[in-house]
Amino acid sequence: MSDDLVRLDRLRAQSGDSDNPDAATLRDIVRGVRRIAVVGASRDPTKAARRVPSYLAAKGFEVIPVNPHAERIWGRPVKRSLDEVHEPVDLVLVFRPTGEAAGVARQALARPERPVVWLQEGIFAPEVAAEARAAGVAFVQNLCIYKAHRSLGENAPGLRR
Repeated sequence: MSDDLVRLDRLRAQSGDSDNPDAATLRDIVRGVRRIAVVGASRDPTKAARRVPSYLAAKGFEVIPVNPHAERIWGRPVKRSLDEVHEPVDLVLVFRPTGEAAGVARQALARPERPVVWLQEGIFAPEVAAEARAAGVAFVQNLCIYKAHRSLGENAPGLRR
């Protein structure tokens, strides 16, 4: 197993969800997505919901902020809800409390392009995760996408866009 897969496998193990995608699939997800809708994107620069998507944007991902209480984040217009994101997305990244995550995840699963659903570290929706996985949709929970991306190495092929 390559070093990047070993690092991703360790992160996956820390997530506490043995049904999260395996390390190779996580690598393929991180390397394969281009457009990410970030539900719960924050205006507060001290919060992970601001720092992580900012990092992803700096790495070349197209990041669409979703927050009903903001007009612009990262200089980009903000969508008030996931339903307002009309362009297809590859991944829906969720920065909402566990109590709200299931609803957001179900909205993501209803999208016609069937994006990957990724719940950030500390966020769970086990029932929706089981439904998504049974339907063949990649679903990640309690795992930080920033840590996953960094574990692949900044200069890894395909990461610089």
